[in-house]
Amino acid sequence: MKPFRYMFTLGILFLSLSSFGGITEGVSDAFKTGNAFKLSSFFQDKIDLTILEESDLMSKLEAEKAVYDFFHENHPSDFKILHQGNSKSGSAYTIGRLVTEKGNFRVSIYVNTSSNKELIQQIIIDSE
Repeated sequence: MKPFRYMFTLGILFLSLSSFGGITEGVSDAFKTGNAFKLSSFFQDKIDLTILEESDLMSKLEAEKAVYDFFHENHPSDFKILHQGNSKSGSAYTIGRLVTEKGNFRVSIYVNTSSNKELIQQIIIDSE
């Protein structure tokens, strides 16, 4: 009976990690290509967005526009994931480096799981 439990637990862990990997890959591609529309498809209805010194709780559409404007001024050329994990509150997070023509930025992305769907609840973009 123990081997079955062990395999079942590993299976559940694998499925949860693979689904998080899916959103991470999509988000990473959106940052790499500067595609605000694709990125916004992973947003919650309300998202806490910080870009440099500007911070606000925004609707999905407002956040998409703000990210679009950021990408328009800072054309991305690459995005690398530096670290992933889970916060004490249970939110998954990804920290990455966005390389643009005007410099590098540190990007922190916090994901919330609701109704078995992972959505971005917060993005912080800071200068490196």
